[in-house]
Amino acid sequence: MFKGKVFKYGDDINTDVIFPGKYTYTVSDPEEMVNYAMEDLDPEFKKNVKPGDFVVAGKNFGCGSSREQAATCLKMSGITAVIAVSFSRIYFRNAINNGMLAITCPEAVDAIEDKMEIIVDVEKGIIKAGNKEIKFPPIPASVSEILNNGGLIPHLKKNL
Repeated sequence: MFKGKVFKYGDDINTDVIFPGKYTYTVSDPEEMVNYAMEDLDPEFKKNVKPGDFVVAGKNFGCGSSREQAATCLKMSGITAVIAVSFSRIYFRNAINNGMLAITCPEAVDAIEDKMEIIVDVEKGIIKAGNKEIKFPPIPASVSEILNNGGLIPHLKKNL
């Protein structure tokens, strides 16, 4: 079970907004990527985000180029999960590969307000937002294993 504050954004948040393209080839240290997460969209993000917080967004989160840094910078910022109406296919895979939960749940996005504190119970598939409990589809066992092992590479190393 996870509890944290919400940073809520709209539709079509692309990878260039999540991690600005101008840093793609100059910043490779995941610890340093935190400094640029959401820089153009939310200049206060770095200052306000805390471990356990959530990003909530509309449709097509992570669209744009296949930029692994977009998932890495959010995870390294302490974001527990991104909850969205929908994800770009590539961003969704990059999030899972980085060991960060990505939940598709349009009903939750509608119920959640910016800066609200929410609780996410992954085992029960429930998001608690205020006085509402919203169910989301269960996380497949194979994805849960990857997430529990910290991402795809640690998962593969553990299971070789």
